[in-house]
Amino acid sequence: MTLKIKVYSDYVCPFCFLAEKPLEEAIKGKDVEVEWMPYELRPYPNETLKPEGNYLQNTWKQSVYPMAEQMGIQIVLPKVSPQPYTHLAFEGCQYAKEKGKGNEYNDRMLRAFFQEEQDIGSIDVLTKLAGEIGLDQTEYREALETRKYKEVHRKALKHAYNEVDITAVPTFVIGDTKVAGVRSKDTLEQLIKEEIGRQKPDFPEGMACGVDGC
Repeated sequence: MTLKIKVYSDYVCPFCFLAEKPLEEAIKGKDVEVEWMPYELRPYPNETLKPEGNYLQNTWKQSVYPMAEQMGIQIVLPKVSPQPYTHLAFEGCQYAKEKGKGNEYNDRMLRAFFQEEQDIGSIDVLTKLAGEIGLDQTEYREALETRKYKEVHRKALKHAYNEVDITAVPTFVIGDTKVAGVRSKDTLEQLIKEEIGRQKPDFPEGMACGVDGC
């Protein structure tokens, strides 16, 4: 049985980007299925943060950059000011998932923002990025302009907020286990091992006695 892992994240959360690498390493060679799920930290019309402000400057200096350096990951505080809203990017992710490219899309969005400082709130930028991973740019742009996936995204957020009770990102839901924050490869491997162990039946499946007995 394939173990399902869901990762709740926001494209403007640097720790979500840093969480990718240890997860990728932890799932190698294992029968797992990863799906990245949407979570908006500051949904419209809440004000988004400004990179020049004290909060982001201090957070990155004290936490993000030291962690990234330790992990060997290139990351930069994007100069896009204020930070973009991510609802359009997430609506585009729903389109990408339908085309079988949800995880590839997720990775491209995070890299575009945290390594290339691209404005992922812009439809033009999003469309270009979608094309780079092989999605149809005309279809993609139309989906965003018509808000085709607005309701699908809204339901996904409602599920995250109300049913899964996500309060921080990244949050991993590994089988029946929920953990928040960036986790090491070893920690994730242990959690995956434990969940796979729980899923295995403790008796042989498909066994039966016939009319003549066993």
